[in-house]
Amino acid sequence: MLLTISYDGTAYHGWQVQPNGITVQAVLQDSLQKLLGVRPAVTGCSRTDAGVHAREFCCHFDCDEAFPEKAFLKGLDAFLPGDIAVKECREVSPDFHARYDAKGKQYAYYILNSSVRDPFNARYVWRIERKLDTQRINRFCENIVGTHDFYAFSSSGRSTDDTVRTVSDCSAEQRGNTVVIKITANGFLYNMVRIIVGTAVAVSDGQSEPNITEKAFSLRERSVLGQTAPPQGLFLEKVFY
Repeated sequence: MLLTISYDGTAYHGWQVQPNGITVQAVLQDSLQKLLGVRPAVTGCSRTDAGVHAREFCCHFDCDEAFPEKAFLKGLDAFLPGDIAVKECREVSPDFHARYDAKGKQYAYYILNSSVRDPFNARYVWRIERKLDTQRINRFCENIVGTHDFYAFSSSGRSTDDTVRTVSDCSAEQRGNTVVIKITANGFLYNMVRIIVGTAVAVSDGQSEPNITEKAFSLRERSVLGQTAPPQGLFLEKVFY
């Protein structure tokens, strides 16, 4: 069965089960166990970091029983905490895999570009007081699009040796006092989006040039890029199958 959920990642140490922290995966398994009477293995489409949110996160698990969709959704929702919601469930083939069958994902990063704090939005944005230059950021984003070796745009905790990814869209948009950077790709490396965003801010500040990507792709050195943006502004927006 394929589940689509959304969650506020503030209270969680990411998606994947960990021995020393509460995670979205563990809480979802707890809730499914209460509903089904057995604890299913749940496989997610991605491994979001601690503090990262998801508007659309997909995961699958094996279920021997058939449930009416509305009854299943209502039953599972009753066991979930308020910061996790189940949006949809549907049957899929036994060989379906939420991660490996995904054709791509879209992330969005939200920056509150304001000198005034917003206490109602603080958990969901990175606040930067100085004015950001979205034109410079978009020139940088244009250089991100395409098939490249994103080794430099990942942290040492990456779980794969294959660091080539294809980014189909990367752009920044000003929405009032919020700058939204959206990135769509066939896959992402550990901290890839947050490093792209941190580097975009460095480009905006004039600390790096928009073509810093050329150096990063050729040298494969994390040190030539900007900081890793904090997690709370990052949302997994959509998963494509």
